[in-house]
Amino acid sequence: MAATALLSACTSVQNGPNNASSGPFPGTPGWRFVFVNHVTTNSFFVPTRSGLADAAALLGVPEPQWTGSENGNVAQMASAMETAITGKADGIAVALTDNNAFVDLTKRALGQGIPVLAYNASAAGNYPLTYVGQDLYLSGFRMGQRIAQKITSGDILVGIAQPGGNNVQPRLDGITDALKQAAPGVRVQSVNTGAEQAGELNAMTAAYTGNPGVKGIYAVDAGSTAACAKLIADRKLSGKIGGGGFDLLDDTVAGVQSGALDFTIDQSPYLQGFLSVLYLYLFRLSGTLVAPPATDTGLTFVTKENVGPYATAHSRFEGGDKKDVLAMPASIPLPPASVLSR
Repeated sequence: MAATALLSACTSVQNGPNNASSGPFPGTPGWRFVFVNHVTTNSFFVPTRSGLADAAALLGVPEPQWTGSENGNVAQMASAMETAITGKADGIAVALTDNNAFVDLTKRALGQGIPVLAYNASAAGNYPLTYVGQDLYLSGFRMGQRIAQKITSGDILVGIAQPGGNNVQPRLDGITDALKQAAPGVRVQSVNTGAEQAGELNAMTAAYTGNPGVKGIYAVDAGSTAACAKLIADRKLSGKIGGGGFDLLDDTVAGVQSGALDFTIDQSPYLQGFLSVLYLYLFRLSGTLVAPPATDTGLTFVTKENVGPYATAHSRFEGGDKKDVLAMPASIPLPPASVLSR
C-alpha cells in the first residue's frame, strides 16, 4: 500500500555524509525537495522562492529545485514531476493547475515513499498530503462582493491568465457567483490574457478598446492585475471606473496608491514556499507522524488606506530586494470590523 511504502521510506532514512542539523532538530540527510510550478519565471513567485530558500536555510537542507513550465504547459509540468520521482526526490510540492495530469504521478510518488503536497493551486480528485495556499473560490467570492459595493449594473472586464486553470478559474467562478447574488445587473466579460506577463497588458487593452463603456476593469491573477492598473492609469480612468485584482506586483501596488485600483488581494506567496518546505521536512523528520495541515495562506484586501508598508518596505517577503526588515511599525492597524466580527 502507498501509505506503508511511504512510512517505510520515511522511517528508514539514516544520516549520510551530507547530514545537516538545525537548532533542536537532529542531523538529517541533505533532503532534496522539488517544487513543480506552472509559470516558473513569473514575478508573482519571487517571494515564494525566497520563502522556500529561507526555510531550507533555517532547517539545514539544500535549497529546493524550482522547475516546471514558464507558460502553464501542463505536459512540461508533468514531465518535471516525473523527473523528480525518477530521481528519487525526498519531497515534491506541485501546483495542481490541472485536475487530471498529476493524479497518477502523485499516486506513484506516494507509493515510492515520496511525500507530495499541493501549493498555490489544488485539484479535486488528486491525493496530495495537503494544500498550502489561498482558498481560491472564497477569495473570488469576497472580491465579487466588494465589486458589488461599487458597481450594481453594466459590464465589467475580468482578466484571467489561464481560463480553466485551478489556480485562477475558481476565483472567476467566485466573482460570478457573488455578483449573481449581490448585483445581478452586473455582467462579467472574461478576458483570456495568457500565461506570459508580457502579453497581458495588450490583451486587456484590446478588450477595453472593444468595450469602452465598461464599468470596471478587474483581474484574477498577478500579471493581469498589474495590466489593469497600467491600463486604467494610461487611459486616465482613475476614479471613473472600478478596478482591482490580486497580488502585489510593482505596477499593482502603484495602482492602489494612485487610486487606479480600488484594491488588490494579498495571498502571502512567501508562506506558500516557506510552509511547504517546513511541512515536507517535518513529515520526513517525524516518520510521517506530523501530518502537514491544510493551510489557507490568507485573503488580505490591500487598499489606499493600508498600502503604505507594501509600497515602502521592498521586503523579500513580498518580492522586494531587501533581505532584512526588522523595524516594527509605530502602530499596527486593526483588521476591518467585518473580520473581527466573524
